[in-house]
Amino acid sequence: MTPIVHSLLETDLYKFTMWQALLHGHPAAQAEYAFACRNEPAYPLADLKADVEREFDHLCSLAFTDDEIAYLRGLRFIKSDFADYLTVFRFQRKFITVTVDGPTLVINVKGPQVHVMGFEIYVLYIVNELYFRRFDPVPALAEGRKRLAAKIEQVRDFGREPARAHPFEFFDFGVRRRFSGAWHDEVVATLKREVPQYFKGTSNVYLAKKHNLVPIGTMAHEYLQSFQSFGVRLRDFQKAALEDWVQEYRGDLGTALTDVVGMDAFLADFDLYFAKLFDGLRHDSGDPVAWGEKALAHYAKLRIDPHTKRLVFSDGLDLPRAFALYRHFADRTMTGFGIGTNLTNDTGIPSLAIVMKLVSCNGQPVAKLSDSPGKTMCTDETFLAYLRQVFHHPAAQ
Repeated sequence: MTPIVHSLLETDLYKFTMWQALLHGHPAAQAEYAFACRNEPAYPLADLKADVEREFDHLCSLAFTDDEIAYLRGLRFIKSDFADYLTVFRFQRKFITVTVDGPTLVINVKGPQVHVMGFEIYVLYIVNELYFRRFDPVPALAEGRKRLAAKIEQVRDFGREPARAHPFEFFDFGVRRRFSGAWHDEVVATLKREVPQYFKGTSNVYLAKKHNLVPIGTMAHEYLQSFQSFGVRLRDFQKAALEDWVQEYRGDLGTALTDVVGMDAFLADFDLYFAKLFDGLRHDSGDPVAWGEKALAHYAKLRIDPHTKRLVFSDGLDLPRAFALYRHFADRTMTGFGIGTNLTNDTGIPSLAIVMKLVSCNGQPVAKLSDSPGKTMCTDETFLAYLRQVFHHPAAQ
């Protein structure tokens, strides 16, 4: 059987951007990540254990090629010393373990953060592809192509609507929960060919390189959560994380993630300094319209022209939701839409809601207080209660 991971470049861009920032700012941090499935699979994921182990063995044998390193060096925000580090980087098998607990597949990663943080995306798409290999691919891919063609027609129909102040742009954010690598490649190639005026990039760095697309991504929750353990006062962890980002990238990669402790607490920290330095904000939980209105009200209070900023939506999107949000906001601010599972795993077979989250850093719990119920992942209820108290978060999620 052909191994699933064929290139270490095939991961989300924000893994590299967070990796570089943490390597420069906190190279000694120790971290632990845990895998979880939030819905009921069609068969126990524990059945995949032997295959998962084999795939992880293969992953840990891979290295970045000279051509891949050259591509990364060509990205303006990738620094020379980080590219040098990647030339000698290897994943260490001793840092990742696979066990089962009844029907549950248990995957843990623990070790130096700059050695283990990269595992996440590969783990997720390995499990996902192994899971979907158990289904008949012929009808699934036929249905996927049919649905993709319908989406392209939806985009073309939408394009006939009257122009608004800012253009409609969407991106592929679907590497972690895709049906397969081959299908992901086909989806991206098809969208680039059929609707290039709207489809503007992918988070998958390998496919961005292959198809000459813009790689998309800045930061994820793990970056901000790590600062809960980095020695700053807990109340100040978001400001410390944003400040480190500004110092690392100095104007590049300026989209901030807002929902680690909820939008209200984020905006309390997102003062005029940060609001001017960051190009925009990314939504990943809670009501997107309410979130966007809060963002625009915040910019208005700071007397910042919202037409110079961008709101990026990435929470469980499909095209109709993206169109509706665009209609609501596009005459007032720039927008962008990152669509994941609905692009890369819409084949008629129910998808898996799998995640791999940072659960501790430097020996202490970390957590997010999501704006959506069910998205919180933390093993320490005491820390969660403390975090809620410090940020005046209304209730447990």
